[in-house]
Amino acid sequence: MMSLKDKNVVVTGGSRGLGLGLVEALAAQGAKVTVVARGPAALAAVRARLGVATIEADVTDENAARRILAEVRPDILALNAGAKPPMARLDQISWADFTATWEHDVKAGLHWLQAALNLPLAPGSRVVVVSSGAAVSGSPMSGGYGGAKRMLWFMAKYANRVAEQKELGIRFQTVLPRQMILGTGVGDSAAGAYARALGIEPEAFVARFGAPMPPRTFGDNVVAVLDDPAHAEGFAFGLSGDHGVAMLEGFAD
Repeated sequence: MMSLKDKNVVVTGGSRGLGLGLVEALAAQGAKVTVVARGPAALAAVRARLGVATIEADVTDENAARRILAEVRPDILALNAGAKPPMARLDQISWADFTATWEHDVKAGLHWLQAALNLPLAPGSRVVVVSSGAAVSGSPMSGGYGGAKRMLWFMAKYANRVAEQKELGIRFQTVLPRQMILGTGVGDSAAGAYARALGIEPEAFVARFGAPMPPRTFGDNVVAVLDDPAHAEGFAFGLSGDHGVAMLEGFAD
């Protein structure tokens, strides 16, 4: 196994939801974690509980991305921050709501990937882009969310090509939670919308995905991608409560 102890790790959106689960898992491995998020109260709470470093910043701020990576010089960068998509059917959603995740998730992804490539991060660094199962199968109640998550996936692939062309030695990978996860802003909102459409409870809807994958389990699965040498050269990984980590065949970079 590849030890994460004392590795410098930056996690965007790491003060709540899936990001917090990842921060917990990384801290348990002895990594030196820096959490980047906007909410000062949530950042203070995670700093006090886990002893991690925190930086208050808007992840869509291009200058913040460059500054933070230059200051921290992480061995691992986890791009997890994501906006909660407004939920509505295609015939009812506004353009502003449809594009909300593009204006946040994709914009932030572009700035941080560019910063990693242009700084650049040190050879041997890894960048993990958190996408979504919606990037594979869509999400008809969440506007442009599925497309935004697929675009992040594409951008990680493009970043690998740039890194190879510039001989940077940086590896970009993407992970896709293959189920909705309660206890997160995105998961709660989406599960609630789909459950209401079916006339069932959110818990009944998410049970259709199989064994639950709460945020900490998600974090442990991402750690498994990072510390298993067999995954070092992989590109896309599906994560689930039933199967843990599965390399997605046919999705090489």
